[in-house]
Amino acid sequence: MKTATFSFWLAASSLLISTAGMAQKDGDLTNFPKGATPQEIGKRVADHFIASPHPNFGRPVPPKVITYPETCAWYGALTFAKVTGNKTMAKQLADRFEPLFGAQDTLIPVPDHVDYTVFGAVPLELYQQTKDARYLKLGKGIADKQWGPPEGKRVIPASHEFYKRGYTWQTRLWIDDMFMITTVQSQATRATGDRSYIDKAANEMILYLDSLQKPNGLFYHAPNAPFFWGRGNGWMAAGMSELLRSVPADNPNRPRIMAAYKNMMASLLKYQAEDGMWRQLIDDPTSWPETSCTGMFTFAMITGVKEGWLDKKTYGPAARKAWLKLITYLDANADISEVCEGTNMKNDHQYYLDRKRLVGDMHGQAPVLWCATALLRK
Repeated sequence: MKTATFSFWLAASSLLISTAGMAQKDGDLTNFPKGATPQEIGKRVADHFIASPHPNFGRPVPPKVITYPETCAWYGALTFAKVTGNKTMAKQLADRFEPLFGAQDTLIPVPDHVDYTVFGAVPLELYQQTKDARYLKLGKGIADKQWGPPEGKRVIPASHEFYKRGYTWQTRLWIDDMFMITTVQSQATRATGDRSYIDKAANEMILYLDSLQKPNGLFYHAPNAPFFWGRGNGWMAAGMSELLRSVPADNPNRPRIMAAYKNMMASLLKYQAEDGMWRQLIDDPTSWPETSCTGMFTFAMITGVKEGWLDKKTYGPAARKAWLKLITYLDANADISEVCEGTNMKNDHQYYLDRKRLVGDMHGQAPVLWCATALLRK
């Protein structure tokens, strides 16, 4: 009897191993081992976010305003709650926002910089889920400011020049901008039905493609920072994905953006490590595996496969491998490690290699939530 039981267990284990191997090879993005499913991982990370105070780039004091990494995680948690139909979680995320309509309204960032304006994506998502007009008024106002005339203490001469050319005055030609701008403007179109927001964002994207994308498909951090920084490229990959999900089919810039996106994805395939990760400097094999860029690239590939932009047999295995390796960096508290700290632009290769490697930073938490959502989208 014991021999028969052992034989059955052995056969079942072999079948599970074989099935897992086939799924990995085929790039199955729907079936994952227990403990690695997007439902489980997303809930752990989102619940941890809800229980956490407003972060301040690792500093022990509360922030003066909501930071952009928190905005990105908040947006990710909201989309995860929506795709899973978790009404309790959605309410908790709305409850986190409620004080911003009252005593804590000073935490709402002044939308005079791309890192502050992206905050509008959160109330715009809350409006789509709740239809509470307060969220629409706030989020739309923030999105509108991005296209309005230069205003505030951050205005520089270049702000006026970009504005005169039809771009947002907040343009600075850092690749980070192409998530910050495209996300809030995509959300404005989704919330209002007014395509002018996303059409302007698509036009802005062309400026950045012309300025920063290289023939190999990757992007310099800025014109005077000629390095393929991981998370910077991650912002671009995720930003193009968010834009392409909603930019109208008849937008004249869509084909160019799609071509740039596919060129980037093809290049990322070549630089993905054997274990599924990408590195702090994408093309430097001596640099360290970094989780925030890996999460962002994974999100972009999952989205491309799900939307039919990318070949499933080619990109499915890469996305699956990346997801399964990425989540091994989560600890028992659902904090992810090996996250590059907040990084300015600098013309110095070593500067990027020497960035601190953080645990639980929202730059890394957010992409895990985006990936979980993307894996669950139909």
